[in-house]
Amino acid sequence: MNNLDLAVPVLSRGKHRNPRKGACFMEFASYLAGEPWSDHPACTHPLLAGVARDVNDCTTDSGRSRLAPMIPSVIGMTPDDPHVVPRVTARCIQHALPVVSQERQYILAVALLVGEKQLAELDGRPLDHIEPDSLAVLQAVPSATKWARAFTARSRRGAPDFARRTAPRAVSCAVEGISQACVPDPDDRLYRLLVDAVAETKSWMPAPAPRPIPTEVVRFTV
Repeated sequence: MNNLDLAVPVLSRGKHRNPRKGACFMEFASYLAGEPWSDHPACTHPLLAGVARDVNDCTTDSGRSRLAPMIPSVIGMTPDDPHVVPRVTARCIQHALPVVSQERQYILAVALLVGEKQLAELDGRPLDHIEPDSLAVLQAVPSATKWARAFTARSRRGAPDFARRTAPRAVSCAVEGISQACVPDPDDRLYRLLVDAVAETKSWMPAPAPRPIPTEVVRFTV
């Protein structure tokens, strides 16, 4: 074992070459999961990992230590259900939309409407169906919502890159917007956003396979 193996990373902003230099949230997760050192480890869903990186970088130095106990909760969170991306994106936008700047509200309202349309398609509902939590935050920003509805109605092209481009950008916009918003508790808001993103991702994890009953038990009960 070398000295690098004995290094315990310190949670800090940005990307780091090795644990001695510090660790962002997801680098620390790769460390705990026993994976190669990376801020994009395989142990976490890519969008959730993006949320965690953004929250880590946008949280103040004084507030970042509060994030550390959450790191184990993202390890193993790798559901492949198509609901995950639009649902996690919606959760992040729901936290941000009422408090971010007007410019960001327009961007986030569009992303939320597009994501809600994807969810409606997945669930076989009318394409204009919007989940109650999303509808509530949209109603809280009527100007941005009106503009976003008009914009999405004019756009004939869908969002084929929603998972790869739109969702990560919307998540980053939401997190950065909260960190820069005129609110007294941005760190608390970012913490709650990450908690909800982890919970939403976990809710789409497949149920564990049932454990086989030992043959001896079956023979005894028959």
